[in-house]
Amino acid sequence: MGKGKVAAQVGHASVESFLRTGRTHPHFLEAWLSSGQKKICLKAKDDVAFEELIACAQEANIPFHMVRDAGHTQIPSGSKTVLALGPYLEDELDAITGELKLL
Repeated sequence: MGKGKVAAQVGHASVESFLRTGRTHPHFLEAWLSSGQKKICLKAKDDVAFEELIACAQEANIPFHMVRDAGHTQIPSGSKTVLALGPYLEDELDAITGELKLL
């Protein structure tokens, strides 16, 4: 994906995970909003890595959103592009993502 496409996909994931957190974990959302709204972008190797992250998030009850591209531009329709986790407890997120490298 080009840089602009990555930025758009990250935006989609961030907004959707933010909205989900507001519905399911409002206290985490309020804490995140009042503490600087930290965001970290990491690289996942492949779809298997996405599935492992999703399974960990579900097990820990961490809100998330997986973006699947519509296929209008650079990426085939249905491709998994970005996974957003949280807002949630930093230690819990780090336990799941700590091995990933920064984007």
